[in-house]
Amino acid sequence: MTRQEFTVGLISDTHGWLRPQVIDQLKGCDAIIHAGDICDDEIVTRLEEIAPVYPVAGNMDRKGKYPASNLIQLSGYSIYIIHDFAAIDLDPAAAGIDIVISGHTHQPDRFKRGPVTCINPGSCGPRRPGRPISMARMRLSAEQISTDFIDLEPVSRN
Repeated sequence: MTRQEFTVGLISDTHGWLRPQVIDQLKGCDAIIHAGDICDDEIVTRLEEIAPVYPVAGNMDRKGKYPASNLIQLSGYSIYIIHDFAAIDLDPAAAGIDIVISGHTHQPDRFKRGPVTCINPGSCGPRRPGRPISMARMRLSAEQISTDFIDLEPVSRN
């Protein structure tokens, strides 16, 4: 598959709460990945009005409603989605995976594991002490994978 410009909204850990700012930030995305702890099926329904959605189950979701993990292809990239990065039961690089999207920690992060780009958008649900309310926008092109983290409500430093 040829790699084309593609924008993917990345969210996780909504815990039943879909903020209006999240919806605003997802408008214009070609696809949306929800990395688990959805906790309300209406969230996926609302997201599907914006773009195709690829949800996985988190530890707080009903078993069987969503897959525990998912391997998808977007814009020529192989993307593995799982709620808890520590629960990966395969070697992403050996499996030919380009990107791993996870959640669970409520902490936004991007790092490389060998050739694999790993992204956690953080949590855009209820605030956790000391954690931002965040999501990310990933841009895929033939040249690169870029990630913009979006801090929806900065943590007060007072």
